[in-house]
Amino acid sequence: MTGIDKRFAGISALSGASFEVGRGEVHALIGQNGAGKSTLIKVLTGYHRRDAGEVTFDGRPFEVFSPHQAQASGISTIYQEINLVPYRSITENICLGREARRFGFLDWKRMHQEAETLLQRFNVRIDVRRPLMEFNTATQQMVAIARAIGFSAKLVIMDEPTSSLDEREVSVLFDVIRQLKQEGVSVIFVSHKLDELYEVCDRVTIMRDGRTIKSARMIEIDKIGLVSSMLGRTIDRAEGHATAFSERDRRKIGDVLLSAENLAINQAVQDVSFDVRQGEIAGFAGLLGAGRTETARLVFGIDRPRAGTMQLDGQKFAPRGPAEAIAAGMGFCTEDRKSEGIVPEMSVAENMMLALMPKLSKSGIIDEKAQREIVERFIKQLGVKCSGPDQKVRELSGGNQQKVLLGRWLAMNPRLLILDEPTRGIDVGAKGEIQSLIKSLADEGLAVLMISSELEEVTEGADRVFVLREGLSVATFDRSEATEDAVMSAMAHGSPPTIAEALS
Repeated sequence: MTGIDKRFAGISALSGASFEVGRGEVHALIGQNGAGKSTLIKVLTGYHRRDAGEVTFDGRPFEVFSPHQAQASGISTIYQEINLVPYRSITENICLGREARRFGFLDWKRMHQEAETLLQRFNVRIDVRRPLMEFNTATQQMVAIARAIGFSAKLVIMDEPTSSLDEREVSVLFDVIRQLKQEGVSVIFVSHKLDELYEVCDRVTIMRDGRTIKSARMIEIDKIGLVSSMLGRTIDRAEGHATAFSERDRRKIGDVLLSAENLAINQAVQDVSFDVRQGEIAGFAGLLGAGRTETARLVFGIDRPRAGTMQLDGQKFAPRGPAEAIAAGMGFCTEDRKSEGIVPEMSVAENMMLALMPKLSKSGIIDEKAQREIVERFIKQLGVKCSGPDQKVRELSGGNQQKVLLGRWLAMNPRLLILDEPTRGIDVGAKGEIQSLIKSLADEGLAVLMISSELEEVTEGADRVFVLREGLSVATFDRSEATEDAVMSAMAHGSPPTIAEALS
């Protein structure tokens, strides 16, 4: 793939991207959220039409117009989200679209044998006649992989294939990948787990902001090199202050408000511990898949942990849902504001008042005067640029939509505000305004838990930085210790740098 461009509504998703996979090669494709990995794969498999560039497959120019065409041409894709038919049997899922027939009828005996043979490559021995829904997620993932291999593919794309697998199952999968390699089948391996890349991949391509940043053999680049390339930082970069955060008076920080010990839910969160103090900005740092958002969801009661404990003001805290977290004084600005935050067809006022509405109503009747006063106050306080409270929120810029979401939670007078990627996808000016606002809120005593993929934002903005790696708490840095070098080293290796590493 060379010179690949792809735009959506005038916004560039891929810009001159390139990607090359050798025959019988296991090639890692990595990058943070929004780097362009998924778009590149969707262009290759015919899900999206490219705007520019060339694709060559098996020595010939290549263009398909659907994933089905790509599959027929020898490219099979295993998606992170299992897209099989739960009510159908294992056999039906594996053979779907290429069913064996005998005298015009389905040859069930032959298909059952094929399904069993494919699954035996993974040491999976199950009744293939049973519905897929009766098996756990790991088995379903194995079925998805078996289905892809069953198409006699020349190229298999694996998107986060180990996300639902335990260590034994991952080991079996890697053995199968090595078998495919020996048979001349190429594999594109998309994963955020750095250790896995070094175990099974020959080469790596790193993407950032829709561009191909680097391609190299795995033995030629270390983990720090991978992390710094993904983040666009160099390990010896001179520290500068390019954010709107400025030095804070840490004497204003109070006692611990929220503490969490050994939280776990699945592979995404295996053992996470942290605490947040009154008037403090606590930062979560980590690569994609580190478990930052998943941990925030546990705190806000969206998901419930299977292990670990939380305390709020020294008392046990175990919210059974967001409503209980909100009642306890929490707010949560989610990472995906378009699908999980704003309601696009509703007005600025309606979006801002969603959480507060129950408190403003009496016997089901809303106090419109009180609502208007609150909305106008926060529009002015947050500097929301809009024609008025009745303007549809979808008509606002990304930065102003984010301010509306902040207003929604500030109207609740929270004690703890969780901000997941608060400045993602907004322009530089709005980003500075949001950062200044976060600082002023903390100065006024609000506890803030800030998740950010921008290393500069989290190291300069947080009073303490908690580094997560593959669902584990691996390091904690005070503001004076939270250099980009130290945080990147913990993200790459799972621990702070040693004295020797720091000096080198």
